[in-house]
Amino acid sequence: MMLHPANRNMKAAPSRKYQHLFISICLDLLGMFTYAIPLLGEIGDVVFAPLYALAIFIMYRKRKLPAAVGAFVGAVEEWLPGTDIIPSATIMWVYVYLGERDKVG
Repeated sequence: MMLHPANRNMKAAPSRKYQHLFISICLDLLGMFTYAIPLLGEIGDVVFAPLYALAIFIMYRKRKLPAAVGAFVGAVEEWLPGTDIIPSATIMWVYVYLGERDKVG
């Protein structure tokens, strides 16, 4: 059975949405894990923070300003000691995907 091109996009969108959620949760868990290793955690954050920011920006790049702000906040959160517990990438996912429900269009 052939789907109309518009219907194919509707089927692909939820898959991408949940792929972004999975990646966001994995990024946040990795960020928290670096903090679990004493001394190495903060050194690991220096390396991980730019990669974390880049991943957030690439995932949400269709929304330029939120992607840039999310990437910046995520990098700062990873760099600051003791803030690894904040799930910045998952919060960004909630903002992008659940925040759009409130838009009247």
